[in-house]
Amino acid sequence: MDELEKTAPDQGEPQPTAAQPSAAETAKATTATAGDTPDAKVDQASIDSLLNQAQAALAGLDEPLAPLPSGVTPFEFKNLASTSAANEAAPLDLLRDVHLDLRIELGRTQMQLEDVLRLKQGAVVTLDKLAGDPVDIYANGRLIARGEVLVLNDNFCVRVAELISDDNERAA
Repeated sequence: MDELEKTAPDQGEPQPTAAQPSAAETAKATTATAGDTPDAKVDQASIDSLLNQAQAALAGLDEPLAPLPSGVTPFEFKNLASTSAANEAAPLDLLRDVHLDLRIELGRTQMQLEDVLRLKQGAVVTLDKLAGDPVDIYANGRLIARGEVLVLNDNFCVRVAELISDDNERAA
């Protein structure tokens, strides 16, 4: 018998027997019968208690918040609707470093390399557009407008007659 006592753990709790369920088994059984089964019924007092707790939580949302600790300031949202007019009239210095390849296309033609090499000063190259037809204005390789060629103070100029949107460009 002494050998059995030496090998058995010496704890103050009694070991559960087959007739006595452990505390964990009892808690598990209680939890299972309280609400895990679909046939479990909840009494009206529990429902009223939950509704009262929910209403109290909602009422707590309207109460002012607790004061902030010292040194902490609340976040302030900026009014995005009121933008100043100064942003609309930005200075041209913002565009100083922007590179823009502007090209005016009077017309097009196809020539053989042999004919190009024979061109000399004063040679006339026939284009696919007639005099007075609108010219195409390209910015960075993209068609942005059409205009007409003018001569002003012995300089060639282009007056923009039509701005091209993406829809018009795809249709053309």
